[in-house]
Amino acid sequence: MTAANHASTAQSAALAKVSAPPLPAAWTERVQPQLAADEEVLAWLEIDLDASLRFSAGIVVVSNARLMAMGSGDESVHSWPYQPGLTLTRSDHAGVGTLELCATDERLAHWRYTLGTDVAAGRLIDHFTRQLNFHLTGRLPAPAAPGVCPSCETPLLAGDEQCPVCSKEIHQPPSTWTLLRLGRFARPYRGQLLAGFTLSLLSTAATLVPPYLTMPLMDKVLIPYQNGQAIDPALVALYLSGLLGAALVAWILGWARTYILALVSERIGADLRTATYEHLLTLSQEYFGGKRTGDLMARIGSETDRINIFLSLHLLDFATDVLMIVMTTAILMSIDVRLALVTLLPLPIIAWLIHVVRERLRTGFERVDRVWAEVTNVLADTIPGIRVVKAFAQEARETSRFRTANAHNLEVNDRVNKVWSLFSPSVTLLTEIGLLIVWAFGIWQIASDHITVGVLTAFLAYISRFYLRLDSMSRIVSVTQKAAAGAKRIFDILDHVSSVPEPSTPVHLAKVTGRIELRGVGFRYGTRSVTRDISIDIAPGEMVGLVGHSGSGKSTLVNLICRFYDVSEGAILIDGVDIRSLPVAEYRQHIGLVLQEPFLFFGTIAENIAYGKPAATRAEIVAAARAAHAHEFILRLPHGYDSLVGERGQALSGGERQRISIARALLIDPPILILDEATSSVDTTTEKEIQKALDNLVRGRTTIAIAHRLSTLRDADRLVVLDRGSVVEVGSHDQLMACEGHYYRLYLAQARNVDNEDSLSSVELARAADGERL
Repeated sequence: MTAANHASTAQSAALAKVSAPPLPAAWTERVQPQLAADEEVLAWLEIDLDASLRFSAGIVVVSNARLMAMGSGDESVHSWPYQPGLTLTRSDHAGVGTLELCATDERLAHWRYTLGTDVAAGRLIDHFTRQLNFHLTGRLPAPAAPGVCPSCETPLLAGDEQCPVCSKEIHQPPSTWTLLRLGRFARPYRGQLLAGFTLSLLSTAATLVPPYLTMPLMDKVLIPYQNGQAIDPALVALYLSGLLGAALVAWILGWARTYILALVSERIGADLRTATYEHLLTLSQEYFGGKRTGDLMARIGSETDRINIFLSLHLLDFATDVLMIVMTTAILMSIDVRLALVTLLPLPIIAWLIHVVRERLRTGFERVDRVWAEVTNVLADTIPGIRVVKAFAQEARETSRFRTANAHNLEVNDRVNKVWSLFSPSVTLLTEIGLLIVWAFGIWQIASDHITVGVLTAFLAYISRFYLRLDSMSRIVSVTQKAAAGAKRIFDILDHVSSVPEPSTPVHLAKVTGRIELRGVGFRYGTRSVTRDISIDIAPGEMVGLVGHSGSGKSTLVNLICRFYDVSEGAILIDGVDIRSLPVAEYRQHIGLVLQEPFLFFGTIAENIAYGKPAATRAEIVAAARAAHAHEFILRLPHGYDSLVGERGQALSGGERQRISIARALLIDPPILILDEATSSVDTTTEKEIQKALDNLVRGRTTIAIAHRLSTLRDADRLVVLDRGSVVEVGSHDQLMACEGHYYRLYLAQARNVDNEDSLSSVELARAADGERL
């Protein structure tokens, strides 16, 4: 082995010892015997799925010599030495990650894993790529110190500029062509845009008149006067009137152009915000479960505002610049071709610079937007939860989070500004050099009697405007890439298809009686099965309680009935009609929902009660409040029904908020009612008040209730006991107690304040049962 090879091996081994985590104990005995004498493990990834998406153990290992893989049920070891053309990539879909090893023209292997190990997969690819480059080039860069994402605190790979968790939807960098998709929002304003373009053309032409008039003013008035000739006042007045007239026309046309296009851009921006918000509200609950509130607010707010500014100001300036350059070039060519060609010498270099910088800024500004969303996320978390922050004295911690996010924002902006700060002065330098070349060439042309002083003066006037516009055009690169990044983040929302789609041929129910039928219902979240083969038939007006441990599938079942999610298997029918064939909004109008944590909007109590029926009269609102046992405490408030409830109802107690939410459900008079832990978060006295309100609410309606206190469900017509996503028992309270099965143990465990019914001994069960029967 040569000295160079010894050094390379030593370098690789040293880095491996520093960065390699220890192998899992279960795999050490299988991996270590496979390693050569000088081979070191750099990274590994435990695989938990097989090709059929069944849970199965396996491991993929990156060493300083090759990539290896082995499975728990397979004794063979698969190995791929580093060679040109190898690539290792990852992707994810529906909660399943895929790792693919490919050669130049074929896929060599692929592995599946749940997304809990996605960050580890990214580290594996990072080490693989570095080792592959080392074997191909002989250079192995030392890894940078790992960081932590300030948004989700996920460990970042060495040199990562984006978090693998927060940026899953960012599959490609934003393209300038994304801005063309805004054309659909501009289409309704075609007439105004055409008028604006025409005015831009005319105003640009008007601004090009004054330099042209300087030629005769110089050659026919000023130079002859220096040579002893008298000045013709009429000729001077003619040229000066032309200059004044051109300036006035350019001002009027420019004002009209700016006003019209500003109005259009504001309307395009407003339409874009509205369309994004409307589409956002059509997306399923699943989409919002994976998004941060601050990020979505930043997209609809600041991103659309940035696009609006781009359309109203920068795009208008860019169009004017293009017209100015094209028309100036034509005028220069008509005056003197050779001088015009010399004038255009810096253009290819500037165009090359723009291309290079655009590639750098393309992804930079998109990262800037996402990092700024991290800052917004901290605010969106902290301000609504300020009571919790203060209650646990975590002001310093939240300040630290904000400082970290703000520092990350500053760091990413510094990277972009480093590129941009070099580009802009470079363009300015090239334009100054171009102006010097024109001066030198012009003086030589005058000395050779090829042009006059007036022609050179006009050229310099035009060239000053030409290079000014060229410099302005170069600066548009920055704002264009910012707008493109913002447009991509907006269209990421608009392109997202709801997992709860509207039916292509909707069925409309004239009247809903409230019969609910679940036929073999199953639901999977990614690869995890949440509910399996649930079949329940609920008669109109029947009250059914859902019982089970946390995680047994109760809330999932409620979400499926409300169609916040769609079933993975089976079907849910209302009055014999599959709910997937009903319009989503129309279907949900037949359901009243009372949650464990009622959400009230900022506004008056009357507005919150009437949220589901905005046209309700004051008499209807009061009647609903009386039925919900809320009328008395509302009248005690300073402004009664017109009292403000504060942000999220913070001016009211938990029981008062709950009764407002019950009144809100009563007002829409739904045939189907869902109570999700409606009394679990209040004291016993308040619970009695709420229970009286609920008695009024459930009367005559099909009711599905989840309750933490099983005693509150004793009056239910039937109880459905769930365990690990399946129905294990169905019957009334007395029937299930008599069976002494799962519900029996659950009820008695709760009666004895035992967390798990398995903790009860047989003697304790018998004693508790005797107490229950008495």
